[in-house]
Amino acid sequence: MARSQEPPDLPREFPGLEPDDDLLPDPLQPGPQGEDPGQVDRREPAPRRPGGPAFELPGMPRTASLVTDSVITRPLSERMASAPPDEAIGIIVELRTDSGLEPAHALAQLTTMLTMIAPRAPVWNTRAYLMSALTADEIRRLAEVDSRGAARSGSSRHDQRSAPRRFIHRIWPNFEVRAAVHRTVMTTKAEAAIRAFDATGEGIVWAVLDTGVDAKHPHFAAHDTFDLPGNLAHRSFVPGSSDADALTDVNGHGTHVTGIIAGGRTATAKRPIVAATWYRTAGGGAGVERVSLDRISGMAPRTKILSCKVLRDDRTGDVAALLAALEHIQDLNNGGRELNVHGVNLSLGYPFDPSWFATGLSPVCREVDRLVASGVCVVVAAGNTGYGAARDTAGREMRLGFGMTINDPGNAARGITVGSTSVNPYSSGVSYFSSKGPTGDGRLKPDLVAPGERVVSAGAGYLLEKARAHVADAAYVEDSGTSMSAPHVSGVAAGFLSVHREFIGKPDELKRILMDTASDLGRERAFQGRGLVDAMRAIQSV
Repeated sequence: MARSQEPPDLPREFPGLEPDDDLLPDPLQPGPQGEDPGQVDRREPAPRRPGGPAFELPGMPRTASLVTDSVITRPLSERMASAPPDEAIGIIVELRTDSGLEPAHALAQLTTMLTMIAPRAPVWNTRAYLMSALTADEIRRLAEVDSRGAARSGSSRHDQRSAPRRFIHRIWPNFEVRAAVHRTVMTTKAEAAIRAFDATGEGIVWAVLDTGVDAKHPHFAAHDTFDLPGNLAHRSFVPGSSDADALTDVNGHGTHVTGIIAGGRTATAKRPIVAATWYRTAGGGAGVERVSLDRISGMAPRTKILSCKVLRDDRTGDVAALLAALEHIQDLNNGGRELNVHGVNLSLGYPFDPSWFATGLSPVCREVDRLVASGVCVVVAAGNTGYGAARDTAGREMRLGFGMTINDPGNAARGITVGSTSVNPYSSGVSYFSSKGPTGDGRLKPDLVAPGERVVSAGAGYLLEKARAHVADAAYVEDSGTSMSAPHVSGVAAGFLSVHREFIGKPDELKRILMDTASDLGRERAFQGRGLVDAMRAIQSV
C-alpha cells in the first residue's frame, strides 16, 4: 500500500450495518479526547534532528545482516523482499523484556524513534507492543537505529549470532490485519469440517433476502452458486424493480453476505485475489490496505443460493417486502410438503420497542416462526444497536452497552439469532455494537455469536466502488456488523445438513445441536447466547 501524503478521505458510513446504522458511531472517525489511552497522537510529530534521524550515530559500524537475521523475523523479511518500495507493511514491534527499562519508558523512546524515521506512519501500542505500518526501508532503518543505540549505550546483551538491540526484541508482520473470511472459516471450524466430513453444502439451497447479489462475481463461478435446481427462480420483492434485479447488486451488501455462505476461489498467476481492508490511523483518520490472498471460501462453498431482493439499493426496505418474500419461500416448499429451500438468511432488521406489544409476536417474527415450523432453518442477524449513550444525573454523556436491544426479526423464538464477535473471540468477546439480550419479554437472545468484525468477502456495487477508489484491482472488500455474523451460521448450518441429511426439515433440532455444541466464550449469556458456533463439534455430536 503506497502511503499518501494525507490520510485518505473515506466515507463516513460504518461498513456492514443494517438500515439502523445511523444509530451507531463511526469507528473511522476520531473519538472523544482520551478515549484510547494506548493511542499515540501523531498529528504534530517531533522534528528531525539536524543531520539525520534520532539516535543515529555517525561512525558506528553497520549491523544490517545481524538485524535482518535476528530482529526482523522471517515472515516479515519475506514480506519485505516482495513488497514494492513505497508499500507500507503492517508491523508489530515486540519489546525487550530484559532491558531493565520500564515498558512505558521503552515505548515512549521507541515511539519517538519511529516518528523521526517515518513522520506520517500510524502508531499505536499496547503495554508490550508497538504497532505501525512502514515501508521495507523504514523497517530496516528502525531496527538498525535501535541496534546502534544499544551498541553505544552498552545496554544490549548479544553474541555473534544476534544483533545488538536496545528496545526492540523482534519485529513481526501484523498478521491480524488479514482478519477475513479466509480466516473466519477457521474461527468457526468450517474449513476443518469441509476437510474431515466434506461439509460443503452440496445439495442444499439457502435463500438470501437482501439487496440482491452480483451473480457475475468470480467468487461464485466455480460452483455455479446461482444455478438452482427444479423450478426455483430468483425474485425481487422491491416495488418498481424486476426479478432480474435479484441477480444484480448496486449496494454490495447482499453480495458480501452471500460470499460468506457460499462460493470460493483459489488465486492463480493470471487471476490473483485482491482485497481492500480498512484500518484506523493513530490520528483518528482511516487508511486502506491492499491484501493479496491465496484463496478464499464461503463456509459451505457448494451451497446453492436463491437470491430474493427485499432491500432497496440504499439498504433500506420495508416489512411488506420481507413478509412477501417469507411467504414466497412457503409457497416454494408447498407449505412444508416439499423442501426445495432448506434455509433462509436474514441479515436485516429494525429496532423493536418492547412496549409496542409482546416481543416476538410482530408479523415478521410470526412469519419467521411459521417458516421454521414448516421445516426451514431461518438465521437472523441480532442487530447493531447494542451500543449508545446516556446521561448521568449531572447531565454528562456516557457511552454504554445496552441490553434488550435485539432487533426484529431476531426476536422470533424459533429463528437462530446471531450476534457478533471478532476472529479472536476468546480474547475480544462480543462486539460492542452487537445487539444484546434478553428479549423484551425475557427470553434468551442472541442464540449464538459468529465473526462479524472486519470480514472480507465478495465485493460489489457501492462497497466495491468505495474500495476501488484506493485499491484499483480489489474484488473483495471488508465489512462489519451482525449482517456478517448471520451468514457464518447459515453456512455452518448448510454444511451440517449436507453431511447429516436426516436433519433436513428439522430446523428446531438443528438449532438445538448448534447451540449445544457452541464454544462458551465465558461471557454473559445475554451477550454471547450459548457461544461461538462450532462446525466440527456440531457434526461430530450426532
